[in-house]
Amino acid sequence: MTKLLLETLKGNPGERVPFWYMRQAGRYLQEYRDVRATTNSFMEFCYTPEKAAEVTLQPLRRFGMDGAILFADILVVPDALGQKVWFESGVGPRLEPITTSGQVTALDIDAFDNRAGNVYKTLEILQNALPEGVTQLGFAGAPWTVATYMVEGAGSKDHGAAKDWGYRDPAGFDLLLEKLVDATSHYLIKQIDAGADAVQIFDSWSAALPEPAFDRWVIAPTKEIIRRIRKVHSETPIIGFPRLAGCQLEKFVDQTGINGVSLDSGVPLDWAKTAIQSKVCTQGNLDPRMVVAGGEMMRAEATRILETFRDGPHVFNLGHGFVPETPVAHVAELSQLVKDFRR
Repeated sequence: MTKLLLETLKGNPGERVPFWYMRQAGRYLQEYRDVRATTNSFMEFCYTPEKAAEVTLQPLRRFGMDGAILFADILVVPDALGQKVWFESGVGPRLEPITTSGQVTALDIDAFDNRAGNVYKTLEILQNALPEGVTQLGFAGAPWTVATYMVEGAGSKDHGAAKDWGYRDPAGFDLLLEKLVDATSHYLIKQIDAGADAVQIFDSWSAALPEPAFDRWVIAPTKEIIRRIRKVHSETPIIGFPRLAGCQLEKFVDQTGINGVSLDSGVPLDWAKTAIQSKVCTQGNLDPRMVVAGGEMMRAEATRILETFRDGPHVFNLGHGFVPETPVAHVAELSQLVKDFRR
């Protein structure tokens, strides 16, 4: 059976627009919360293949998406490299900060699969469990975004510590990014080996950077990761998501070699149709808060997105991930609207 989402990412759209949602497995679903309650920590949850596979499948059973996004976290990469990572309730991710080149050198890529291997096992389980025609999506965080957590030791509003290191000691900061390029390339290749049909690279904090830093810390690492993946898996589509990159988005598309780009909710649709969809598959970009509100505004905006991109390759998605308070009924209504739309 044809995988509609996979074919669309390859530039071959069908009559129906495929869809999946960022954070489609998550706290807005009771069944997710029930499984999460059986684990002691979030990282344990990510590294338990049977449970990670189960929550990957849960939204498909309810809503029938065309894509199943692997349940894991972008901080698997630093954790598997040997940096201590944990999650605090009500706070979020915490890491033991890395601030020197010596600490970067100590990160052990040779032992990477000792931890990340459990993620590959999740994908192997899903190969046999996914409904027919569903595209399996793998993912990783982009080097810049992951580096901000590694240096800050947590999430940050301005990513000051990471930028300070990069501006003060660019060669030293580049060592960290190079290590992350090595690890992320390996990680995504192994995900594809284990069954991922396509992969997405999340650069959630790309908006924090001025143009020269964006070129050096967002575009260059992403381009190199894609080059390495294509040496091994030349036909696997790769989606980039430089969130809130604004006018730098077109340059990102032109220079990285991605097959598709995920658009945040602030990207103007008509501009994206002309400047982006003429080059690669677009993906997005409904504001997730509209799904919280539901109603006519959600329906009208979803329809506007579908109509705008109807003549080219497009995957319907959100401009960012579902938030926990999203009503399940609104997700069901949105999903049916997308399923019923025809080009």
